Amino acid sequence: MIDKNSFVFGLLLGCVVPVIGFVVVEFLFNQLTSFGLIDEVSSSTSGRRFRTLTLIAICTVLVPFNIAISKKWDQTSRGIIFPTLIYAGAWVYKFYTEITG
Repeated sequence: MIDKNSFVFGLLLGCVVPVIGFVVVEFLFNQLTSFGLIDEVSSSTSGRRFRTLTLIAICTVLVPFNIAISKKWDQTSRGIIFPTLIYAGAWVYKFYTEITG
């Protein structure tokens, strides 16, 4: 079994949690759309919705990161940081022109 306070465990969490978060948040957005609580995706809003989905998915890693910090799992929290920075950098790179106008 992998040690909970290890750099590798943090890397694993940092890589997997945002992907799972994206799937969950996309499912929630689709369900809210089907219930009529939020507007349908049109061609003009699809890019913004995808950008929002990916940003929320990246932020889902804050939950295990906060747990690791509160339990004093320093190696795990360090491991979580690296993939999160890579995801955030990729997000900025992909949406830079849309963000800056």
